[in-house]
Parts: sequence; structure tokens; C-alpha cells
Amino acid sequence: MVIFPNAKINIGLQVLDKRADGYHNLNTIFYPVPVYDALEIIEKKNQPTPFTLKTYGTGPDIEPAQNFCYKAYFLLKKDFPSLPPIQTALVKLIPTGGGLGGGSSDGAYMLTLLNKKFALNISKEKLKQYALSLGSDCPFFIDSLHPVIANGRGEQLTPLELSLNNFSILLVNPSIPISTKWAFENLHEFSQKSDLASLVKKHPKEWKGLIINDFEKPIFSAFSEIAAIAKILNNAGACYVSLSGTGSTLFAIFEKPLQPLFNFPEHYFVKWV
Repeated sequence: MVIFPNAKINIGLQVLDKRADGYHNLNTIFYPVPVYDALEIIEKKNQPTPFTLKTYGTGPDIEPAQNFCYKAYFLLKKDFPSLPPIQTALVKLIPTGGGLGGGSSDGAYMLTLLNKKFALNISKEKLKQYALSLGSDCPFFIDSLHPVIANGRGEQLTPLELSLNNFSILLVNPSIPISTKWAFENLHEFSQKSDLASLVKKHPKEWKGLIINDFEKPIFSAFSEIAAIAKILNNAGACYVSLSGTGSTLFAIFEKPLQPLFNFPEHYFVKWV
């Protein structure tokens, strides 16, 4: 059985404060974008180990035990001991460490795939609880077809009426993986919560200076190459340019039919969506 985990961008990302549990309270919009990994599982009853994983595609090597698919399988295995051994293949097309939620999406979709294939009858709300055990933005990917405002750790999801179908979005990732841990360690200021639901009703040309990703300041300071990409996109006439999440992907919103040509290095991930 095969499933296709999708990516997301963050429209605004505010860190409001640090919680007693060590996490942070966030204010952001998760907006799904059509960039996909591919995930396949095959039941292997005679397999000597309960879980095997083969990964394909670009990005740094990750130890199998650190992969979200591995974690998702064994998370369910605790509550469903009869879950059979499986062989897993993961084709990575969403840039790793890029702020597009690729790993989180893989883990959440693995939960959904296991639930469906083995008829575990887990409700969507319960799947979201399992997903939160994997990562703060994982619950979004249990039902990731529509935009939401995310609060709390990222698990408090409020549906949002927002369509960017009249715009083209360019994703640019320079193949610089940035860990969430590094990003938070280098963030030294908290934000006052903005009313993102109201702000995104404005034209994207008006978002600049109003809808902000708090991680741009430390990431642009530490990685001049990423800051330079943002400048190139702004100079090309984008309505709005922002970092996505805590990673290295920038997205630029252009009014259709404008789709400028760029001459980024071959190792960059560049995609119109």
C-alpha cells in the first residue's frame, strides 16, 4: 500500500513564550502545498525484525531509529501488539530540514497508513494524539488538505478560509538542513500574538512587516546564503517572501501569470506550486 505525504509552508511563525513542559507556544498558519514524498509498506510476516526501512532520494542520511516512520510504527505497536512486521520504502522529495514538514508528514501519514491497512479502527482525533507524540506539527498532517491556524505547540488547529489559487508560489531550498533544535536555541526574542486570521485577508503585498517568521532573524544572520535568496526573490517582484518554519526553505508569492526565471545553482530545490 502506497501513500503520498505532502508538505506545508508556514505563513507567519511567532514564538510567544516557553512552556513549563519545555516546548514553546506558537502562532502560525499551516498551508498545504503539493510537494510529496512517497511511502510504501508491505507486510512481511517472516521478516526477522518487525520493521525495516529503505530510503531513497536526497538529503542527509538519518539513522532508521530516528526516522518518523520508524517511530510511528513502534508507537502503534505498543498499543497494538499484533501489528505484523512490515517492510517500508520511503522516497524523499520534500527537502530535509527545510521547514516544509517532510519528516512530520511522513510520520503522520505512516500512522494513517498503518491504521488503514491493518484495520486498526483508530479515530482521526486519536491519530492526532498519537501524532503529537511524534512532533508538534505532526497532528496537522493527519488531515492536511486545508489551511489551519496552529496554536499551542502547533497541535491546536483551527480551520482557516484561505486560498492562494490566484497566485503562484515558488519554493527555494539551498540544500542547507537546519534542525529545529538549533533554530530554537538561537531564537532569543518572543513575540506578541498577531491576529493572523485577519491579516491574511489582506492582499499578500500587504503582509510584509505584518506577518513575520520569528526565525528569519537568527537564520538569515547565521546563513548569509539564505538571506541572499530572500533578497533575490524580493527584487524579482514577489508580493511576499518568507522563510517556512524553522528550516531553510524560502517561499515567494507572485501574482499570476508572473513566474520569473531564476538561475539558482543546480543543487538547489526549486519548485513552483
